[in-house]
Amino acid sequence: MAAPAHGAPVPQGDYVPARRSGKLIVTAGMTPRIDGRLAYPGPVRSDAAVEQNHEAVVLACSNALRAARSLLQPGEELDAILSMTVYIAAEPGFTAHSRLADAASAFLRQELGDAGICSRAAVGVASLPGGAPVEIQLMAAVR
Repeated sequence: MAAPAHGAPVPQGDYVPARRSGKLIVTAGMTPRIDGRLAYPGPVRSDAAVEQNHEAVVLACSNALRAARSLLQPGEELDAILSMTVYIAAEPGFTAHSRLADAASAFLRQELGDAGICSRAAVGVASLPGGAPVEIQLMAAVR
């Protein structure tokens, strides 16, 4: 799963994609958008294979990672992803939230090595902004 090549995340409201305080960066929730447009509509279907939604999860995670990296100064890098929250808008009956969130964990590990291994919550919700199937928020430390 390679990181998608496209522009920086575009805020969909009155907020910033990421905020920094000292050596800590927290991102806004990022959905699977390319140039501000939702690339994968939701919700996650209860009768579909989990793998059918991996691209949406990876795109949302890539957007969150790019938002975090956008606040790095020259010579800095992300020391570690400390925490990740994966919100999943799924049909009733879907119970593989953790397995779907594994795609985001694998992406971060691929991109950052051991620095990408983090604590995580996978949360099922009734809906997400714009009809997105997934939204991902990261908390990262800077080195």
